[in-house]
Amino acid sequence: MLNFFHRLPYSVTSLCVTLVAVLVIAYIGLIAITMSYAALTVEFSQSVRNNEAVVAALEQQYFAAMAHIAKTDYAAAGYVTPRTKVFVPAKSVTALR
Repeated sequence: MLNFFHRLPYSVTSLCVTLVAVLVIAYIGLIAITMSYAALTVEFSQSVRNNEAVVAALEQQYFAAMAHIAKTDYAAAGYVTPRTKVFVPAKSVTALR
């Protein structure tokens, strides 16, 4: 077995040091990937919260407009109910005839 190590073109120590260096670089790379994934997740979560806030503001405007329409007094605004209803007879309802 010792004869095997003497025939290698490089030493076992340099092989171990190289392996440790590669593993450290891989570890640093994995940490960087994890941190960037966490940053993207937080950014996406914040954008979802911002969009929910915009939707809530639009809903509030919509409900305020609907409440205004519902409590409008049309008679006070000058509108009157129609006295007669007249229906216009039509021969065809399609555009081809």
